[in-house]
Amino acid sequence: MKTLITGGTGFIGSRLAIRCLERGDAVRVYGKTHTQAEAENAREIESKGVEVILGSMTDKDLVTRIVEEIDVVYHLAAAQHEANVPDQVFWDVNVHGTQAILEACQISRVRRFVHGSTIGVYGSALGGMIDEESDVRPDNIYGVTKLEGEKAVLSFKDNLPVVIIRISETYGPGDRRLLKLFRGIDKNRFFMIGKGHNIHHLIFVQDLIDGFYLAAESPEAVGEIFTLAGREPLTTTEMIGTIAAVLGKRIPRWRLPLLPFVMTAAVMEAVLRPMGIQPPLHRRRMDFFRKSFLFSQSKSSEVLGFAPKVSFYDGVKATAEWYRQKRLL
Repeated sequence: MKTLITGGTGFIGSRLAIRCLERGDAVRVYGKTHTQAEAENAREIESKGVEVILGSMTDKDLVTRIVEEIDVVYHLAAAQHEANVPDQVFWDVNVHGTQAILEACQISRVRRFVHGSTIGVYGSALGGMIDEESDVRPDNIYGVTKLEGEKAVLSFKDNLPVVIIRISETYGPGDRRLLKLFRGIDKNRFFMIGKGHNIHHLIFVQDLIDGFYLAAESPEAVGEIFTLAGREPLTTTEMIGTIAAVLGKRIPRWRLPLLPFVMTAAVMEAVLRPMGIQPPLHRRRMDFFRKSFLFSQSKSSEVLGFAPKVSFYDGVKATAEWYRQKRLL
């Protein structure tokens, strides 16, 4: 199997690349090395035998060439966390870049195109069980452009075997997004913002990759959208308590009101973003303390046979061990 992973120098993409190698695929990664983590991931997977090509989804000529002789494409590349760039960057990468690679895949007759989308398309999702038929109301530029990317993917479903995966919060060895949280708890510096009652439905990265494989192989998956989440939903308080227990630390007791932080983040974005400066605090960062997501597993279970295996406790334990091995914690 000849596999292409866009965004393959990121957390999820690099773990997927390693798993694909382990199962005997010839793996090509298309990504960037703008951050230290991306550069380290690129070196790691290249040393294992992955073909690494650096470039942007806005380079249409290069995007066309990277899909040549490829069987399966996992499209994970996205503008995501950038808070100091114009909205047009998100449109160029998440929509126009997706359109470009779809066109190239159709020409190259790729056997399966698995598109990595996001639960961000559901927006605030303040209550109730969410499934693939739930309303989508993205509330930031990332979610808006990822939803438009989904529409581009579905427009090709009559001519290209496409599958869309809406990815829930993902963690595990290789992840650095939650590193600050682990460090704060480990050093007894973390404090809760808000009541901690909002729900997270995280997924361990290796469970997510299992879901990717099922999406790439199941005939029934073609043309469908699936939301993949982990074994158990947790409140923010339960999540913090589990991490503290794994690290052998006391559960943080300090709590501060949410509203002042959200207002401060909005002001920082309004002032700093037009100047091209990354705000030290922005509203999407506050989503950790205020958004709730609880997902139905019915469709992914019935159609894909997907069943996440890793508990949050075991996943946190594996993540903490990786942080310590890398001397990050």
